[in-house]
Amino acid sequence: MTEPTHDEAHGGSLGSRLNWLRAAVLGANDGIVSTAGLVVGVAGATGDRSTLLTAGLAGLLAGSMSMAAGEYVSVSTQRDSEMAALALERRELREQPEAELEELTELLEERGLTRAVARDAAVQLTERDALRAHARVELGIDPDDLTNPWHAAWASFLAFTAGALLPLLAIVLPPSDRRLPVTVVSVLLALACTGWSSARLGAAAPARAVVRNMGGGAVAMTVTYVTGVLLGAAGV
Repeated sequence: MTEPTHDEAHGGSLGSRLNWLRAAVLGANDGIVSTAGLVVGVAGATGDRSTLLTAGLAGLLAGSMSMAAGEYVSVSTQRDSEMAALALERRELREQPEAELEELTELLEERGLTRAVARDAAVQLTERDALRAHARVELGIDPDDLTNPWHAAWASFLAFTAGALLPLLAIVLPPSDRRLPVTVVSVLLALACTGWSSARLGAAAPARAVVRNMGGGAVAMTVTYVTGVLLGAAGV
C-alpha cells in the first residue's frame, strides 16, 4: 500500500500551479507543433535554408505574440469577472449582513457540517474577515491572489518561444539531407517530454498524455509536409 504523504498541494496552491502549468504546456506544445508543421511544410516544397529560416522565424514571432495576446485577454476577462464578483459581495455584506451570514451557513452545511457547527463557523469566519470567507467559500476566489494577466501573457510568450526554437533549429542547422528526420525525431521527443511533464505535475497518468502529444504532432507534420510537397510539385 502507498503510504500517505503530506507534501501534496491543496486548495488554491494546486489550482494556481495547474493554471501556470496549463499556460506553460499549451504555449510550449503550440510552439513545437505549429512551428514544426510550418517548417516541415515549407521543407516539403523547398530545401532552401534561408526560406526555411524566414518561415520559421515568422511563425515563431507571430505565434508567440498571438499566444501572449490571447492569454492576456483571456486572463484579463477572468480577473475583471473576479473583481466584479468581489465588489458585489462587498456590497451585499454591507447592505444585507444577516442574509449573507445565513448564506454562508448554508454553504458550509452543504459541505457536510451540521447546522449548529456551520452556524458557529460562519459567525467566526465573518467576524474574522467576512469578504474573504464569502470569496473563498461562495466564489472560490482568493482576494489576495487574483489572476495576473501580465504574468500569464509572459508565461505563454516565453513557453511558445522556447517550444518553437527546437523545430526551427532542427530544420536549419543539419545538412539538407538530414533536416527532415532530425526535425521529426526532435519534435516527437520534445512532445513526449512535455506530455510526460504535464501529466506528472498534474498528478495524472503520463502514458496517455505522451501518446496524445506525439500523435497530434505527427499528424500535424504529416499533413503540412504532404501539402508542401504537392504545392512544390505544382510549382506554387
